[in-house]
Amino acid sequence: MSRWRAVNARASPISLRRRCEPAPEPIRQHAVEAAIQRRTSPMRLAVLILSLALAAHGAPAGAQVPGNDLPDIGNPASTTLSISEEYRIGLAILRELRQAGRIVEDPEVNEYLQSLGLRLASEAHEGGYRFTFFAVKDGAINAFALPGGFIGVHAGLVTATRSEGELAGVLAHEIAHVTQRHIARSLQQAGRSNLAAAAAILAAVLIGATTGMPGDAMMGTISAAQGLAAQQQINFTRANETEADRVGVGVLAAAGFDPQAMPDFFQTMQQRAGSTGRNIPELLRTHPVTTERIAETRDRASRMAAEPRADSASYGLIRKRLHLQSLPPETRFRELYAGAASADRPASDADVYGRALALARAGDFEPAIGLLTGLRDRRPELTLYHAALGQVQLEAGRITAARATLERALRLFPRSVPVTMRYAETLLRTGDAKRAHTVLLDLFNNVPPTPEQARFTAVAANAAGDVADAYYYLSEYHVMNGDLPLALDQLRMAQAVPGINSVQRERFDARIRELQEYLPKGRRAREVPGTATREPEGTARR
Repeated sequence: MSRWRAVNARASPISLRRRCEPAPEPIRQHAVEAAIQRRTSPMRLAVLILSLALAAHGAPAGAQVPGNDLPDIGNPASTTLSISEEYRIGLAILRELRQAGRIVEDPEVNEYLQSLGLRLASEAHEGGYRFTFFAVKDGAINAFALPGGFIGVHAGLVTATRSEGELAGVLAHEIAHVTQRHIARSLQQAGRSNLAAAAAILAAVLIGATTGMPGDAMMGTISAAQGLAAQQQINFTRANETEADRVGVGVLAAAGFDPQAMPDFFQTMQQRAGSTGRNIPELLRTHPVTTERIAETRDRASRMAAEPRADSASYGLIRKRLHLQSLPPETRFRELYAGAASADRPASDADVYGRALALARAGDFEPAIGLLTGLRDRRPELTLYHAALGQVQLEAGRITAARATLERALRLFPRSVPVTMRYAETLLRTGDAKRAHTVLLDLFNNVPPTPEQARFTAVAANAAGDVADAYYYLSEYHVMNGDLPLALDQLRMAQAVPGINSVQRERFDARIRELQEYLPKGRRAREVPGTATREPEGTARR
């Protein structure tokens, strides 16, 4: 089975599994899932982070790491992780999480979080980081920052917040952990003798935060690495948390949110934990909050001038969307949100949206279409309503109506990522793969693509019979995930497709030459993830 087929066997968030085959021969899905599980075991992730941390501290630019030999780590007292080294480590961890199926691959959710996150990051006045915000498939109330500007928020945290300001407060706090370089500084402070244990502890903490490892198992991993003393060196210290609060609350206010939302949410989490401490949210385990810390943050927020704005309409809709996605299949979706309205409180638009999506999950498409049509007609400026209506019409088999809905939406919102993705899915259902490929290519070339966009573009290209281009787009998927050797493999497969024209061949050749420049000498065939000396600038345009 080729790597192209293996990657595309993953379940798509836009329900392509039974509608278009990404490869001409059957895929052994269970074999792919087993391979993914092998790739992403906690031990493998721990080893990955450990090796990356060691390499980042000791390997000179372009240094080779033959076999499993570790490089001389040098003297960390006089060096620290560069931003590009942080980026490679964070990207490698994110790739592992994505391959494990832990990332929410939903274009509506991704667009909202990235938009909100970048709005906040722009106020941090730190231009060295390329921030990426993503949701994790986990009901725990938690968030975390990876090295290099990758910030994950658990679905459970989004649904637990009571306002957009509270969600923004958590993101602002994590942004501050990145811009203040707390992870890099912690690794540096660990010193040469403790660097390996510190990196292993960091791995254990991140595994626990992102894969649901029980607390006792995570602590066992930490203890095996070195013990409590080293744990205290790597965990975010009280000084780190205070600094992240100070910087984060300023970012929150500058972005137009109520700065009191940050201490409000911390206080709610503290109250939820209760006096016994048995119900401590994961956020408090990874970011300990004290009454003193809440008071300090509240006092700091009270001295900031801000004119808070109301929650965006998208915030409530995304909360409902994530809540629905987190529910098990046996949920009684027909009854969900049915009692949201009362005599004293009419149903909000978010309640109606949630109700419509719940009915669609239950197979009651006609009432769902009616509710979404009403929402769209009342608030036509919201892309979420257009995309949801088109998606439900498609699920209901009303393909002509879905196509008309989404074509209208694209006229209103050219190159909207969620609308274009839903439209392309509809085109594939109608057998118009060429058109689907065309619209996705236009999006790919004009809007910074996500890995899922690149993967879906490859699916559409393959369905349209453009096999060489399918390999090309999948290579870009791997570039975005930081796996340059696998990207090169895909480009070489593209070169080998019979009948490619001279323009395609030159494009593939040029991209291969470009990517090879980013690999250390001697690693042109396969690379330890994350050890490239620099990152390609974005993705190639066709």
